[in-house]
Amino acid sequence: MSDGLTFNETLYPGVQVSYSCDDILFQDRSEHQDLVLFTNAVFGKVLMLDGVTQVTTADEFMYHEMMSHVPLFAHGSPRHVLIVGGGDCGLAEEVLKHGTVETLTQVEIDRSVVDFSKLHFTEFNASVFDDTRFELVIADGMEFVAETDRKFDVVIVDSTDPHGPGEILFSQEFYSAVHKCLTPGGVMVTQNGVPFLQKDELVTSIARFGRIFNDAAAYIAAIPTYFGGHMALGWASDHAALRDVPLAVLEKRFKAQGFQTKYYTPEVHLAAFALPRFIRDAVEEGRAKV
Repeated sequence: MSDGLTFNETLYPGVQVSYSCDDILFQDRSEHQDLVLFTNAVFGKVLMLDGVTQVTTADEFMYHEMMSHVPLFAHGSPRHVLIVGGGDCGLAEEVLKHGTVETLTQVEIDRSVVDFSKLHFTEFNASVFDDTRFELVIADGMEFVAETDRKFDVVIVDSTDPHGPGEILFSQEFYSAVHKCLTPGGVMVTQNGVPFLQKDELVTSIARFGRIFNDAAAYIAAIPTYFGGHMALGWASDHAALRDVPLAVLEKRFKAQGFQTKYYTPEVHLAAFALPRFIRDAVEEGRAKV
């Protein structure tokens, strides 16, 4: 036990989020980052990398369902999917629920994150490692997309914030390389922070999307772990119609897959693209910089 111990997240200047720690399950410094896994009475198991909360067992489904099912159901028939990052493999679990998916390639820079997630997050990732469609590549995400000749229907960038190893995954160079990896009709989704506290991150990403893709946008989800209100998920495609798939079509696709969700519904899918004005204004500001 760790009576009185707390872990503080100081990602946002002027704001500190504090988690009480019931027990430290794992703590180490890898070649790439500081890692700690501890338990909290509200959020369950909490993973922090370099002092920033990454995932908790209590609300991981909210983030992982919205980051995966929105682009996959919008596409309609994704066969080949790429995840960049996502070392806890919760996102991979959701992607592999789609029967249309033939291959899922996950590129993660830090093997230690995957190794300990395989051990400590079996609540949501146990099925991933037994699925023959899943391929784990330990490599730099930027180098992988720049060098691969493979094509993907959906690319999901489940990165840390734009600091340290994750910074390159927010670059114009990276987005351009992803664009070359996409099949016609493909879509890229990115983790783009909390606009109330990280507006510049969203504005910059949208501007960079818009210089490469025909459609640069974002949608939102409410994730309790990520303090500050709505989380923005970046959206980039050459096909704007993917954001406007009719509800009846989404319902048909969802029903055909036959799995249950705890956050995602076809109605929530459509509503996620209806942005509060301050977030819409940030998206428009980014588009104006193209």
